[in-house]
Amino acid sequence: MSQESNLLQQRRQKANDLAALGVNIYSNSFKPANTVQELLARDQDVAVESLDQANYTYTIAGRIMAIRKFGKAAFCHLSDTSGRIQLYLKRDTLGEDQFATFKKWDIGDIVGVEGKLFKTKTGELSLLADRITMITKSLRPLPEKWHGLTDVETRYRQRYVDLIVTPESRETFRKRVEVIRLIREFLSNRGFMEVETPMMQPVPGGATAKPFKTHHNALDMDLYLRIAPELYLKRLLVGGFEKVFEINRNFRNEGLSTRHNPEFTMLEFYQAYATYHDLMDLTEEMVSWLCQEVNETMVIGYQGQTVNLAPPWQRMTMDEALVEVGGVDALLLTDQTKVLALAREKGIKLEPQAGIGKAKTELFELLVEEKLIDPTFITAYPTEVSPLARRNEKDPSVTDRFELFITGREIANAFSELNDPVDQRQRLEKQIAEKGNDEEIHAVLDEDFLRALEYGMPSAAGEGIGIDRLVMLLTDSPSIRDVILFPHLKPEVLLQKKKKDSDDQADPGSCPKCK
Repeated sequence: MSQESNLLQQRRQKANDLAALGVNIYSNSFKPANTVQELLARDQDVAVESLDQANYTYTIAGRIMAIRKFGKAAFCHLSDTSGRIQLYLKRDTLGEDQFATFKKWDIGDIVGVEGKLFKTKTGELSLLADRITMITKSLRPLPEKWHGLTDVETRYRQRYVDLIVTPESRETFRKRVEVIRLIREFLSNRGFMEVETPMMQPVPGGATAKPFKTHHNALDMDLYLRIAPELYLKRLLVGGFEKVFEINRNFRNEGLSTRHNPEFTMLEFYQAYATYHDLMDLTEEMVSWLCQEVNETMVIGYQGQTVNLAPPWQRMTMDEALVEVGGVDALLLTDQTKVLALAREKGIKLEPQAGIGKAKTELFELLVEEKLIDPTFITAYPTEVSPLARRNEKDPSVTDRFELFITGREIANAFSELNDPVDQRQRLEKQIAEKGNDEEIHAVLDEDFLRALEYGMPSAAGEGIGIDRLVMLLTDSPSIRDVILFPHLKPEVLLQKKKKDSDDQADPGSCPKCK
């Protein structure tokens, strides 16, 4: 029997023993009146004499995280959602029967405690228990105190355990909640209205990505989980809502990495009578303010790098970035043949129909992107790779678009919106005609969206910000899985099979086929 199985068996036996003694190991009657944080905040700095005189009874509930048992007394650490406090349990205070029952309890059990505050000889604020109640018996042992949940795969797969034993993980997700709350506050205070748009769409659009497909039986039609809410938010601009935003779940049928999860969170917002310059200003203000609110500073560390989010932020065109950061000859960028040749020389695979705009974008991603550590707006994206963005009036080969990069990662994408229905149709039709085998380009026009544009959409600018990547930055998290509560992973059975196959290869004698 494995050690884990043996511990499980011991825990289950303890549960049976407690039940035999009449202990309700899954009770639902204890009501805590206080939190640990309330106790710590109220009495942390109070003198010992004042605590003794107060004689006030507190009631808290939480999980036992540590136990030190002695003959007639015990110390525990109890943790709730707000913090951790030490408990002191004495046989003389609890009574013989209750103390004897308590000694059968384990680390991980969820309990309710009623008692008075005091300070130990070392000055630690503690709660002397007058009464302790079992709320939930834990049947599985927590990871060892000094090792914690060190296996990354297990941390992601068993997030509930990670949250129990890893304070840093809990803090990351508290910050995530705070970031989303502050974004809502920031935009609402500036007149934006939060809306909801369909997650299941008859025509995927608003981005270049492979969608997930499903089928609606009653309507007898295929639907797609949205890859972006963009085209529906633009319909709302047509309808007269001039400032809208949505914090939405998007779904893209793509690979997994430290930056990608097939289900992720985006902020998209649109403002009528604004340009991409307006959104650069707004984004700079919002993100720097978020950082100050969440981290109390605008200069943060990210994976060993120092990042300064204090405005003003750097702004460069794509061509300027290729020259100044990527080291590309400025004269070369005006010659399509030379740009295409340079891209292929760098190992970039281009479709036969790819033009200079596509080649420049690929070169930028290869030579420049990862070098942009401090916040940098890259503007003037080629029209060839920006089918929904407005052409620049002085140079139609580029669009009024920007992407924001921090620590070498794209954080935001925005542009002055294309509202000419004829130009929009032509660009989408051209994209479909050149689709080839690219599954990320959609073969069907969204005719309803084009019809909406024909009613007239005001001049506007729109933007998408990856919430997950933003939270990664603000919490110094190396992987997107660190900021998603339940990231998508391969099934455990496949990992177990892979491990077994690996073990069999390492030890041929254990493989039946090798005997």
